[in-house]
Amino acid sequence: MNIELRQLRYFATVAEELHFGRAARRLHMTQPPLSQTIMALEEMLGAPLFERNRRGVALTAAGEALLPEARRLLEQSAGLAELVQRAATGASGRLSLAFVSSADYSVLPPTLRAYRAEYPQVEITLKEATSDLQLDDLLDGRVDAGLLIPPLPDRARQELEYLPVLSEPLVLAAPAGLPALARARAADLRQLAGLPLIIFPRHISPGLYDAILSVFRAAGITAEVGQEAIQMQTIVSLVSAGMGIALVPQSVSNLRRPGVEYLPLVQSTPLVETGLAWRRDNASPVLRGFLELMRKRI
Repeated sequence: MNIELRQLRYFATVAEELHFGRAARRLHMTQPPLSQTIMALEEMLGAPLFERNRRGVALTAAGEALLPEARRLLEQSAGLAELVQRAATGASGRLSLAFVSSADYSVLPPTLRAYRAEYPQVEITLKEATSDLQLDDLLDGRVDAGLLIPPLPDRARQELEYLPVLSEPLVLAAPAGLPALARARAADLRQLAGLPLIIFPRHISPGLYDAILSVFRAAGITAEVGQEAIQMQTIVSLVSAGMGIALVPQSVSNLRRPGVEYLPLVQSTPLVETGLAWRRDNASPVLRGFLELMRKRI
């Protein structure tokens, strides 16, 4: 059975007019082809849709059952062009976005608010992941884009595009009440020598790991790694528990935990960069819209 939308439109018009002549004029056609189309539809469906007599035209029980479904299909078909246009321009669809935990306290919330305001019909799937896992997901096409911390390894640089989004210094996260920090406006790492450092494993984000240790080397002291954790939230929680100190991107100071004090450092620190990466061959209109918004915001 291959019912055409044209047949349903003719049927619905006759059902509304209950008069073949008026329906034909409304459809800008003559009555004979309209009647032939309705009879062909009735034959295809195996039941009469109209009762025809000298008093006029009336819907049969079959016609009454078909009318709301015909109207529904016609209404849906009328929206197909708009649906396709929204998808083609990136106004609808799905965006899968991964992010490092530090981005949750800096660029991610305002970016999502701005994107949601401009593209309310796009479904956003979020995945918190470390930079190394994001690179695997990006290269394998499991996510559209990722907010991560560089550098990108050789294979990633060949297949991914990268856009710097944020640069920020490192700050100290320390247990509140340390005597060495009493009334201090900035922390001197030399006064904290010997305290265990809480940091993540180097393979997760070698760029940030090396930046943190470089601050200790520049201060002339050796970092004593006491605990490793893979999420910024966990690192800050361990600081709160008095397990040690940590150097974190400045935006992480927006994560408030009882018993944690954030201070700038006397020592100069390298800037920690967060950027957006995506596959070079990803032609998604939704991704294109997201990239345009990101470029406007930086």
